[in-house]
Parts: sequence; structure tokens; C-alpha cells
Amino acid sequence: QVQLVESGGGLVQAGGSLRLSCAVSRSMLNINVMDWYRQAPGKQRDLVAGISSGGSTMYADSVKGRFTISRDNAKNTVYLQMNSLEPEDTAVYYCHVHTRQGPQFWGQGTQVTVSS
Repeated sequence: QVQLVESGGGLVQAGGSLRLSCAVSRSMLNINVMDWYRQAPGKQRDLVAGISSGGSTMYADSVKGRFTISRDNAKNTVYLQMNSLEPEDTAVYYCHVHTRQGPQFWGQGTQVTVSS
């Protein structure tokens, strides 16, 4: 079992920045891909960004150039730096991991609200 605890969400004005953190309860050596998803009210949960164990990253088109995903294996933490935030970025953001053994796990989510 892997537990994920997100933090860093909150209320910010458009154009502002937030950094989300996701603390992982097990060694990152057991973790393959780590992702951030988000879900706005009434919408499906969408992939925002992902990072592999080797450091390769991917981003949804809507956040390219504004968001940066990173991982610190020594701290068992993955981050999502969000800059130039827009009201459309308002959502609950979820951390998600793929373990090397196969099972996947989700965090409880953290709310991000961007006011115009």
C-alpha cells in the first residue's frame, strides 16, 4: 500500500502561482511514473502532467509552458509548480503513482481556486 498526501492548494488570483507537493509513503525506488490529474466540477478527471523514474516529463497542452512537474527522490516527493494561473485551472488536483509492481494509487486531492 502506498499513501499519498497532497498539499499546497489554495486560493490565488489569476496570474499568480502555487506549488503543489505530494508526499509518498514509500521509497521512490518503488515508484515508476508519477502524475498530477485535476477534476473541475461536473467534468472528468484529466491528466495534467507526468514524470517518469528517469525524469522524462509530459504535459497537457493546456498547461505547457506554465506548469512544471518535478520529483525529489530523496524526499519521496513530487511537485507541481503552477505559474500564470488562469480561472480555468480551478479544480481539485490529485497525485497519482504507478508502482513498479503494478498497482496504482491516488491521493485525496487538494483544491486549487483561481479568481479572475
